[in-house]
Order: sequence, then structure tokens, then C-alpha cells
Amino acid sequence: MDGESAVHRVRARVEPGEIPATGAWRPEHGAGHRSFVDIGALHLEAGGRLPAVTLAYETWGQLNAARDNAVLICHALTGDSHVVGPAGAGHPTAGWWSSIVGPGLAVDTDRWFVVAVNVLGGCQGSTGPASPAPDGTPWGSRFPSITVRDQVAAEIELTDRLGIGSWAHVVGASMGGHRVLEWAITAPSRVRSIGVIASGAQTTADQIAWGHAQLSAILLDPNFRGGDYYGAPPGAGPHAGLALARRIAHTTYRSAEELEGRFGRLPQHAEDPMLGGRFAVQSYLDHHGTKLALRFDANSYLALTRSMLTHDVGRDRGGVEAALAEVTADTLVIAVESDRLFLPAESERIAAGVPGAGPVRYLRSPYGHDGFLIEHEQVTRHLGGFLKQLARS
Repeated sequence: MDGESAVHRVRARVEPGEIPATGAWRPEHGAGHRSFVDIGALHLEAGGRLPAVTLAYETWGQLNAARDNAVLICHALTGDSHVVGPAGAGHPTAGWWSSIVGPGLAVDTDRWFVVAVNVLGGCQGSTGPASPAPDGTPWGSRFPSITVRDQVAAEIELTDRLGIGSWAHVVGASMGGHRVLEWAITAPSRVRSIGVIASGAQTTADQIAWGHAQLSAILLDPNFRGGDYYGAPPGAGPHAGLALARRIAHTTYRSAEELEGRFGRLPQHAEDPMLGGRFAVQSYLDHHGTKLALRFDANSYLALTRSMLTHDVGRDRGGVEAALAEVTADTLVIAVESDRLFLPAESERIAAGVPGAGPVRYLRSPYGHDGFLIEHEQVTRHLGGFLKQLARS
């Protein structure tokens, strides 16, 4: 039985407003390979509620008769549910883990029923700031503050509607790793094993500092209009601020070693930095900033970044170590040795705090944080080996 047949109510198309019309992908492009579930109202950790929440998701493989082979994949900040598949109608980017998920791959869809959800607050089909509020206009500046726990609470509701009692494995990297840990602590009876990749149990001051600069870049864009820019003419949204935020973020996603080896002090083609031209590394960051501004919503970037900044598994649980000690799931922890955003020490803290967790596995990579998206062979060795062992148990 596949996941879609277990859904109580699935919409076959995207309703206006669910996908923000501020980027390259617009509602009329269609739902792509997504399915949609309405989970009803959601009460939020910081107070208030969202009166109606929709989650977008994609699936691969088949849910078996025992319903015990389901794997949940949690995406990073600007990722989405499109883990596998080409770019095209409904999908602004190709699948971000196509070399990891599929028949015979590390997450073997001949064995596992794989689900990936667009996170609450996102802009690829799930309820977020661009979605319609009760008055029919986009939430915009009125979108309430959400936390990682709210995102997991929404995913628990989705899990119920898919008819999945527990996940065999929940895995995610970066922001996705935050949700993985919250799943294991919030609903331990529903998570049999977890994989936490290049992530942490509590946001650090350094991460908050980097995030603050990104938030400021968007908030100070004159076209941000306090968050209520959805009625602006095409091209008049806060694209400059979002692109700048991405430039800042992307610097933390790569290592100094990789940037030096790849670009050094080379100028960008015929541009002369002595005459105001760019270095090649500046052009590289400009490129990534522009790409994101064409496909992502600035308000979603704010909402999700803020959820990352408030991430703390120890909040109201007696501290991080006390919370980690409550994890009962078999645990795989993977770090990227050159990561300067989520330092390896954060992975070591998770492994030390979770009972029975093995030693941290390392991706030996010069690429920095983005190593989890690049080092496919190493991810396959660690994650694939863990899942094979899980399947035999």
C-alpha cells in the first residue's frame, strides 16, 4: 500500500497562494510530484495557532503490509520535499539527494518507503507566510513565529494521516537534523532509528550571529515592505535582500580551504578588481544569491531561519544533555570534518549524549558544510551501512 492511498484528504493541485509568486516557480506551474494533506489547526509553541495547515510531501517506494518500512527524510533550510527527480514543472531544482535515495542506493526504495515533507513555514507547497490567511490574503507579516517543535508537531499529524505508526528511520542534515532530534525526543515511541548529519542539538552563538546578518539583509531591503510584498509588481519583491542573505549563508556552507583552492584571488574573467570589478569568488556568491532569489520566498527564509535560531532540544527539558539522554532510537551521527557552520564538536556532543550512539562518523571533505550534498560515496557508506544493519535487525 502506498502512502497516498492512506491519506484522508489529498488535494491534486496547488491552490493559489500556497506557492509564493515571488520567485521563478509560480502556482500555475502545477504541483509536480507532490501530494498535499490538510492537517487542520496547529497550536504553536510560542503561542497562537495556525487555523489551517497544509503539508506538501513526496514519496518513493511502497509501504509494506506490516507498515514498518517507512523512512522520513528532513530537508535543509532552502531544500524541499523534492529529494529525487529532475527539475521541471513544479520543481525549481533537481532532487538534492538523487544519488542517495533510490533502488539499490543507500536509502534503498526497493526496501524502504521513503517520505519527504516540505517543512512547515516553507514555500514549496506547505503552509507558510505566502499561504492564504483566514481572510484569503497571504499571511505575510502576520505569519506567526514557528519553532522546530511546531514543525515536528505538524509532521506527526501528517504521519497519522499516512497511517504510519512509527518510522523505521528519520534522517536529515543541517536544519533537517534539528527536526530529526526533535522527532526522537518528542515522539520516541514513533522513531526506531535516526540519522543526524552535520547538525546540532542547540543553536550556537556563532550560528545566531551568521543568521542575524542574513535576517537583517532581508529586513533592510526597501522592497520587503514589512513582509507584505506579495501584491508588488513582478520583480519588485525583496530579491536583493534575499540574494544578499544567501551570499552570507553560502560563505558558511563552504570551507575557506575550498574557496581558496577553487578561486584564490582570480578576477572574474575580464573584470579588474582594481577598477571596481569582481573577484571570481564574488561572482560565485552573486550567482548563488540570484539563483535562490528566483526560487525562494523571503518571508519563508525569515521564518525558517528564526526557527533554526531558537532550536534547543534542552528547552524546558532540563538542558541539552538531559534531553539527549531521553533518546531511545538507534542513532547514527555524521559530521563533516571541514564544516565551519556546524562544527564537528556539535556532532560529538550529540553522540556523547545519546545512550548507545556509536562514535561520530566523518565525511572527509574539503567542501565544508555542503559536504553532505556532495560526498555521495561517503554518505552511502555510512548511511547505507547503517540502514542495511537496521533492515537485518
